[in-house]
Amino acid sequence: MNNLSNRTPDFFGSESEGGDRLWQYVQSMNPDTVAQLSKPSLSAVQVMERNIIGMLGTLPPEHFDVTITTSREHLGRLLASAMISGYFLHNAEQRMAFEKSLQVASDSNSTDS
Repeated sequence: MNNLSNRTPDFFGSESEGGDRLWQYVQSMNPDTVAQLSKPSLSAVQVMERNIIGMLGTLPPEHFDVTITTSREHLGRLLASAMISGYFLHNAEQRMAFEKSLQVASDSNSTDS
């Protein structure tokens, strides 16, 4: 993420399908950036896990043998939903950390006065 470029890749203006442009964009990213973005926090993983379990059901495995059958399209939608949730949670965590730092800075400024 430290290595951001000011250039705009050519594929942003192309007429291709939205998914193709996104895939091309991801492929053009620096591998370190992709690795950084691919590491969710433990709290975000737990919230996403609870969300998916809530969607799929939570029957106790010791009493039920549950098998879930779905189409490729529906599974893709579930995964996209989980990814969007993860992105949202990551942004919320960043905002919370930013607000905490502002609070600390504000508190230290008020004690200095």
